[in-house]
Amino acid sequence: MDLLPSVLTFVAAVLLISASPGPAMALILRRAALRGFRGAVPTVLGLEAGLYVWALLAAAGFAALVAASEVAFLVLRVVGAAFLIVLGIRAWRTAWRERGQVVTGPVAVRESGRQGWWTAFAEGAIVQLANPKAAVFMVAFYPQFVPADRPLFATTAVLALVQVALETVLYLALAAGVARAGGWFRRPRVRRRLEAVSGTVLVGLGVRVAATGP
Repeated sequence: MDLLPSVLTFVAAVLLISASPGPAMALILRRAALRGFRGAVPTVLGLEAGLYVWALLAAAGFAALVAASEVAFLVLRVVGAAFLIVLGIRAWRTAWRERGQVVTGPVAVRESGRQGWWTAFAEGAIVQLANPKAAVFMVAFYPQFVPADRPLFATTAVLALVQVALETVLYLALAAGVARAGGWFRRPRVRRRLEAVSGTVLVGLGVRVAATGP
């Protein structure tokens, strides 16, 4: 099997997968809408760092052990679900606290410099790493595109870099598009509704992660 046709097929599959809704998409949309493009960048990078770690773990065989182990899969499922639900509840609390506040014009949402950057990065990385479906997906996805005469780990690492690069460009473009309407999203009434809706989506995703099996 030639590597070039494999890579082209891989790229097409990645583009389709990246466009599908899920926790990553919900997190990026919320960050970009409420905190602008710069606020979404560390979230995207955290998500992609988590994805790359899972790809390397899949190549090393660890992800297969996680996918096959009921205990490991359960732990990841509980952690991932709990984290998404916590993020959703935080969004609900923000929406509730801002009820009754009289503010005219967009509300500027700022984070505390480097600490805020790393918090957003960690948020994205944890959402990705604590997703048990990522282990199952990596184990099933990457071997299809690794030619039999190629080294598994090195080829998977290269393919994962391709996926990370593609998704980073796509997600940053999405964040930039959403951020352009940031002033509208940060109007007090719209912001409260967005926090409430995004909180509901995140809690729903957390419940779905908790309810799904291997």
